[in-house]
Amino acid sequence: MSKPITFLDLFAGAGGLSEGFIRAGYSPIAHVEMDVAACYTLKTRAAYHWLKKHGEIEIYDNYLRGKISRSQLYDSVPESLISSVINSEISEDSLPVIFSEIDELLDGQSLDLVIGGPPCQAYSLVGRARDSNQMKGDKRNYLFVYYAEFLKKYKPRYFVFENVTGLLSAKSPEGTLYFDMMQDLFRDAGYETEYRVLAADDYGVLQKRKRIILVGKRGKERDFYPELSVWNPNVSVSELFEDLPKLNAGGGSLFPCKLEKYDGTYLYDSGIRNGSLEVTLHQARPNTDQDLEIYRIAVQKWNKKCDRLDYNDLPDSLKTHNNRSSFLDRFKVVAADMESSHTVVAHICKDGHHYIHPDIKQNRSLTPREAARLQTFPDDYFFESVSGKPGRTAAYKQIGNAVPVLLSQKIAEKLKDAWC
Repeated sequence: MSKPITFLDLFAGAGGLSEGFIRAGYSPIAHVEMDVAACYTLKTRAAYHWLKKHGEIEIYDNYLRGKISRSQLYDSVPESLISSVINSEISEDSLPVIFSEIDELLDGQSLDLVIGGPPCQAYSLVGRARDSNQMKGDKRNYLFVYYAEFLKKYKPRYFVFENVTGLLSAKSPEGTLYFDMMQDLFRDAGYETEYRVLAADDYGVLQKRKRIILVGKRGKERDFYPELSVWNPNVSVSELFEDLPKLNAGGGSLFPCKLEKYDGTYLYDSGIRNGSLEVTLHQARPNTDQDLEIYRIAVQKWNKKCDRLDYNDLPDSLKTHNNRSSFLDRFKVVAADMESSHTVVAHICKDGHHYIHPDIKQNRSLTPREAARLQTFPDDYFFESVSGKPGRTAAYKQIGNAVPVLLSQKIAEKLKDAWC
């Protein structure tokens, strides 16, 4: 295909899915996302790609070091690039405005692909367990209806819809599977659909994370699902973190810091280490006395049986969360000798994943950069806050909600063959 394959990212989050498609050579037209901090992350990443392409990466480096402001960074790239990130909730009322903004960005071009997936809380098993009404009547259950409106308007050749595996069992108040409703609606919009449940650790991601990846193709053709090649790099978490500075709880920096010596290949093969920039957001949460005791119990349980701590098994004096029916494995141990860590989740900012280092017992949570590496985000990816000042909480949330970049890239590369 002579021209780049264009795509639109809906419910874009911090851009994990989008980044994989960009790395595979696709060209983003717009990202639509309602979270303000995530939109800043998308804008900053768009600025990074433009500056790198035009040989001006030192401007991005100066921003990471706090030498220039966020507005100065954005002023250094075309305004159309920044405005391509549309900060809006997708709803019936907002669709006309969003369509108008995308039309202006397309400027007569066709749109080849739509990617993205609605927020997962309405379909996840945990989300249903937490809600007394099992998410029935939640408006997020029906966001796929608006997704279909984008397909009807822009008629892309393909779309890629991502979500949690709980979608396969989530039902409407009338007892109909939402997934069946989706596929029927997409068919009415002119698309056949096929799906797989993909495990991220089958494709080079050192994390046990399963997602439904549904692919739609315009027309009546069947058997078009891209067949991904399995990649098992045969490395452990210790290699993933090997070159990051060693930290104690509360230590580290949100600003750039130098990496240590690394003799392996995985960090390069996965695209995590991909340039000369130093890493940011490598700062650990400080520990409270309560953290220390919970971590001690969690680590002891892991060391004895490689078993996770059930929150309800903690002494009552250590239980501060009102929710006692879900997220019971909220305090997870990430051991250096693991080949695949437990799923990185958005609420890591509240609870943390305890990291056992192979050389020194670093009694602390994962840093945002470590969590980002587990999600295979490249080291030069910066996660923004609303204020513009570096912060852990917004970064953890965005990272935990993201699609692993490497999984996305593998999907994008195989789907790209369809255009050849």
